[in-house]
Amino acid sequence: MNALLCTARRYSDHTHSDADDQLTLTYEDRFLRRKVLTCESGAQILVDLSQTTSLDHGGALILEDGREVEILAAPEPLLEVTAPDLTRIAWHIGNRHTPCQIESERLLIQVDHVIRDMLMKIGATLREVREPFTPEGGAYGHGRTHGHAH
Repeated sequence: MNALLCTARRYSDHTHSDADDQLTLTYEDRFLRRKVLTCESGAQILVDLSQTTSLDHGGALILEDGREVEILAAPEPLLEVTAPDLTRIAWHIGNRHTPCQIESERLLIQVDHVIRDMLMKIGATLREVREPFTPEGGAYGHGRTHGHAH
């Protein structure tokens, strides 16, 4: 196992194209507080943030020595959702607090057989894809939505 490079105690959600290293993480893995992670270079860092944080694609962890590790969204299994009335479909997805990546011609959601069945019943067309997942952030300044209690 590689030696621990450094500890990251801060996170910046601004784009960091000149970062010193990169971390490629799934949507679920980008929600963390304290964990040892392995960068693209093979170096390991200890993430030790003051609170659980949703790391955004393009953001960066700031290491104690000032170096930056850029966060990248990893490709993962998703459902591509299309429909003649995509706005109506988006409302149904949002009504179930399902993380959703919103694009002009399609929506992307995590694979979920219950949501899949519901969407098919209301006229959506679904296709399994493998892509980076960068869903819309939550309302009221929160990065993620989990139920109605914000």
